[in-house]
Amino acid sequence: MGTKYIFITGGVVSSLGKGITAASLGRLLKNRGLNVLVQKFDPYINVNPSNMSPTQHGEVFVTDDGAETDMDLGHYERFIDMNLPRTCSTTMGTVYDRVLRYEREGKYLGGTVQVIPHITNEIKTSIRRAADEIHPDVLITEVGGTVGDIESLPIIEAIRQMKRDIGSENIMYLHVTLVPYLAASNEAKTKPTQHSVKELRSIGIQPHAIICRSEHPLSKETEAKIALFCDIDQEAVIQTPDVGNLYEIPLLLRAEGLDDMVVEHLRLECGPARMDEWEALVRRARNPIYKARIAVVGKYTELPDSYISVCEALKHAGIHHQAELEIDLIFSGSLDSPGKAAEVLANYDGIIVPGGFGTRGIQGMLYAIQFAREAKIPYFGIGLGMQLALVEYGRHVMHLDAGSEEAHPDCLDLVVHYARKNIATAKSTFEKNGAMRIGSRECYVKSTSKAGKAYGVQEIRERHRHRLEMNNTYRQAYQDAGVLLSGISEDGDWVDIIELPEHPWFLACHFQPEFKSRPNRAHPLFRDFVGAIVDRKRG
Repeated sequence: MGTKYIFITGGVVSSLGKGITAASLGRLLKNRGLNVLVQKFDPYINVNPSNMSPTQHGEVFVTDDGAETDMDLGHYERFIDMNLPRTCSTTMGTVYDRVLRYEREGKYLGGTVQVIPHITNEIKTSIRRAADEIHPDVLITEVGGTVGDIESLPIIEAIRQMKRDIGSENIMYLHVTLVPYLAASNEAKTKPTQHSVKELRSIGIQPHAIICRSEHPLSKETEAKIALFCDIDQEAVIQTPDVGNLYEIPLLLRAEGLDDMVVEHLRLECGPARMDEWEALVRRARNPIYKARIAVVGKYTELPDSYISVCEALKHAGIHHQAELEIDLIFSGSLDSPGKAAEVLANYDGIIVPGGFGTRGIQGMLYAIQFAREAKIPYFGIGLGMQLALVEYGRHVMHLDAGSEEAHPDCLDLVVHYARKNIATAKSTFEKNGAMRIGSRECYVKSTSKAGKAYGVQEIRERHRHRLEMNNTYRQAYQDAGVLLSGISEDGDWVDIIELPEHPWFLACHFQPEFKSRPNRAHPLFRDFVGAIVDRKRG
């Protein structure tokens, strides 16, 4: 059996949950014994999502092989429990970049380069590239944006052509739309969905199923109306009303019969979805024993998706401990004094300072770290949160003129610096990014440390995305001052984890562990961070 293709498009408005739909369907098919791969095809012209502001497009998700990708790859990895390769993230910017490069290299033999066939052919090649590398039974492709967007048209045309290329029995189109509910008239409105499907059909694609996003469950009459006007069977109108926990979506889609429909249409040979483990984690999430408040003190708080993987990793740890977590994003710039930080953070049970770049809001993060250290509140620093933990400890405990070369270049003691010195003189973001430590790297952990006890092994692999490192000149000074350097890179060159043994739970790491957390298998550091919070509340 060759690879079967599923394309998921969206209509009416953006941010409907196409990524969660793709990930949830992937989970269902994987639990039926199929080899599943999920990829994202984005219409924007940016070549690399790493250069996009988190406050515009959400976090930059990093894969094991060092690709900086759209945040939806995080949803895919969390749901299907698979480390995805860089080929699973493509932008139209990369497509145009390749086509123009081929033209300059003379590969088109002087022919006129056009959207059809050159751009559409490159889109199809990009879609197939992931399948050719891994050979999955099913490749699910989420098309970013909405039907009708100008920049999405070449992608829609390319996936239309693929039906002719590989045969209609090997391809399936799913369309996600919004069915708004008007409280004034007490009814759901189907017209936006009708227009969205009409737009899709005008381009040449008839969806096999329509996934309806709504605030409330739809009536059978509404289902029938959508089926009639959109020319599909009523059973192919799949409801996904709002739920309290996004990890309930696979069970909701299974109850609606979406995976059965996919298996029948694509003639897949597999058994029923075995969802016992998934049902158990949903039950744990629905029935918490404990409650706790966690402050995520960062600089990109304008858009919650900027820290989506951190928040999801916390939820996974909450599920593990049966703890309901209230997670608040706090703009670090609002903590303009030690007193303000203490006032705002005193009612929280745990504090996280996540990753980031630049100088905005740095001082507020330092105040938050100082408060967590002195008040003995569990603290977890990630990336920038580790760099600033070193700075704060250096200033207030070791009495150094401590600083980070990025944020405090005039300090005498640059305890965090650009270890790869070409960064400081790089003229462009591209040059600076090229000097990053990025992707999966090995780290050796001291077995007696909190990190060692969390992982249960001494050799770990985690994903990095940072330019700065702890200045090795200060290693011994920090150890003499009571800091445990509990994680060291495999080559011994870099400090990856630090801890304060005298603190109930104060740990910071240079890598980003949130990228490897799973709902059914919380990341060890997040698990033990939340565990320390639960233990503290229990007294």
